Amino acid sequence: TESKHRRRGGNLKTRRTELGSAVTGSPLTVVLPASIFATGKKSIVLSSKTRKELAKQAKVTKEGRRAQIDERHKCMISRLADGIGLSEQQVEEDIISDDKFQLIEQFLAPSGLKKLLFFYQDVLQEKLNASLRSDGSMNSLLQKKLFITMGSTENFTGTCAFFLRTSDKVITASNVSQEVTFGIFDCTNGNILQGLEFFLSQIMIPALKSQQNWGAVKEGLKNSRIQDFLYSVDKFVGTLSSSRQNIEDKIQLAKVNIDIYVSNLQNPSDYVTAG
Repeated sequence: TESKHRRRGGNLKTRRTELGSAVTGSPLTVVLPASIFATGKKSIVLSSKTRKELAKQAKVTKEGRRAQIDERHKCMISRLADGIGLSEQQVEEDIISDDKFQLIEQFLAPSGLKKLLFFYQDVLQEKLNASLRSDGSMNSLLQKKLFITMGSTENFTGTCAFFLRTSDKVITASNVSQEVTFGIFDCTNGNILQGLEFFLSQIMIPALKSQQNWGAVKEGLKNSRIQDFLYSVDKFVGTLSSSRQNIEDKIQLAKVNIDIYVSNLQNPSDYVTAG
């Protein structure tokens, strides 16, 4: 009966599920026919016809996005590939397979997003050709993946590549190198404080100290306000390093044998002296 099927397979019309990298390289929301869920078997394998249909949907989506790639995207893809250590072809595949692909267009548009983040880290990938469990879920495995993120929903455990812009200009092929800043923030194994400390001390501070053009400040590094700013950044990095070492128990207090002091305390004046 219909109610019996509902208990076993859920909604008879459709069930939405996230299917992963075996077809797309990144999750894409697709609609599966209810017939593959309406059964009491503990292990269900997607039919060849269903797999072909899903692959067809994924291919259409990816090729549509691939057609949108221009010189601006290629510049960003090249920087990502160099920074993370992947091939440009792999980066392109990951990007056009990503559900958040539209964030790239929002970043490049006039008055667009001021930041665009990519995480490269271990994520659970669902296997399309794996057997479905009785609850309709898919078998998963941990794999490294490059994906677009807003930075607020996923735990950060690997490498963050970021693009920043400060103006509201439209980003074009001719100005992308000047208007967009690229950087890498390495927090392998989730060690964010160490990654931030390295980024500031080894990349940002040397870059700032070698900066010749400070805009309206004509004296540049000789200006007292610039010197105060650089001093503040140096001081912040020092504080950050101390905090990290405290958290990692790198600072240990020396053990002192106080027995010899206590044994010599005979009267109140000895206590005062010891204090």
